[in-house]
Amino acid sequence: MRPVHAHREKVQLAAGLKKGRLGEAAMARGFDCLKQFRQILDGAGPTHLRVVGTNTLRAAKNAADFVNEAEAILGQPLEIISGIEDARLIYLGVAHTLADDEQSRLVIDIGGGSTELIIGRRFQSDLLDSLYMGCVSYREQFFPEGNISRKCFEKAYRSAYLEVLKVRDTFIRKGWEEAVGSAGTLNAISAVLRDESGSGLITTDGLSLLRDHVCEAGHIDVLKKFAVLKPHRRSTFPAGIAITMALFDGLGIDIMRVSPGGLREGLVYDLMGRMAHEDVRERTILAMKERAGVDQANAERVAVFTRVLLEQAREPWRISDADGELLLWAAQIHEVGLSIAHSQFHKHGQYLIENADLPGFSRNQQRQLGLLVRCHRRKFPVNLFDGFPGDQVLRLQHLCILLRLAVLFKYVVSIEGEPRFQLDVQDRRLTLKFDRGWLDKHPLTMAELEQEQRYLKAADFKLDII
Repeated sequence: MRPVHAHREKVQLAAGLKKGRLGEAAMARGFDCLKQFRQILDGAGPTHLRVVGTNTLRAAKNAADFVNEAEAILGQPLEIISGIEDARLIYLGVAHTLADDEQSRLVIDIGGGSTELIIGRRFQSDLLDSLYMGCVSYREQFFPEGNISRKCFEKAYRSAYLEVLKVRDTFIRKGWEEAVGSAGTLNAISAVLRDESGSGLITTDGLSLLRDHVCEAGHIDVLKKFAVLKPHRRSTFPAGIAITMALFDGLGIDIMRVSPGGLREGLVYDLMGRMAHEDVRERTILAMKERAGVDQANAERVAVFTRVLLEQAREPWRISDADGELLLWAAQIHEVGLSIAHSQFHKHGQYLIENADLPGFSRNQQRQLGLLVRCHRRKFPVNLFDGFPGDQVLRLQHLCILLRLAVLFKYVVSIEGEPRFQLDVQDRRLTLKFDRGWLDKHPLTMAELEQEQRYLKAADFKLDII
């Protein structure tokens, strides 16, 4: 991969997070930044684009307000990704900037509001976690006025150390051969150490030296003495050092090198994988099916009917390729809730899908996938769509109806044989046409379709059967 353009703006949304809500000033900074990005995108004209939000938007109660305006500015959907997905993408970005060898690596990225830790080998991450500590949130908590004292530093260090203890045993038990720091805070620490000592490797001695320097400085304004430290990094530098020291001490790290790769590069490589039909989401769905013991024959039977229905409804209902993928994944895992109980298994399935760590999926995609599985049987729960933006409701209802019909045919095909039909659709009307006399000879299919007519009528849809 050869970058042709890269642009970065420092917004620090996390600094505007108060009592779980993003303030207007912070959101305004974000919108101004996105307007600049929109100009760059309009000039570059990319054919593939993915926009993601991370920790601050995961934490903000009013994240939807920011997302709606951001999407209007960019003209593109904004996906809020989980901490685990954040970590997976960071590892992918780092791995592609390092030598392709067999060493196991611990990759760490200290962000504004969270810190991601990943152990992996080559391009595959094996153990991932996300901790609630970041250089911006710790700056606000421990160095709010820009004052730096050893007492404040120790408080920040102890807080970070307690966070590290939550994952210490798991990560040490897994083990690694090399520690690598991702872009941002750790690159800034490396740059200062290189300027001070001639080596960009991060060590325990080097961190102790930096701690002494920043505590002696007394205020972030004095940190301009570090010539290589960019101005926008000064305010978060003490917090970043405290977090890094806690990680070194808690995990027993002696030395760490840094990589220029990170989340941004990981997103690009993930997009390239999707374009090359090496989509991690396919592996995620397969793994979920295997863990839950999903009946493969049933899943494939529903997927076959889903494809048939999808192709007939795709053009009139304007179903995108992305929605088609989502629908087919829902078909594959619609029975995942059976791993908990048969009763209400569609509800169990929704819970599992929405709350599991699903590599490659954003939080909103998991929510939509869970909704499809929840709505695939019994009454059509119209109220469950209320939490989605108005322009998404009808398209999601369309997808749900196609999955319901595919599941319906699954139940009757083993008894009455595979039906042959033609589906015609309009906005809220569907017509299923069968060969003349076929339904008369297949009363079970007819009974199921008549029940579905009643369910859909209650949801303000009309199903005609000919």
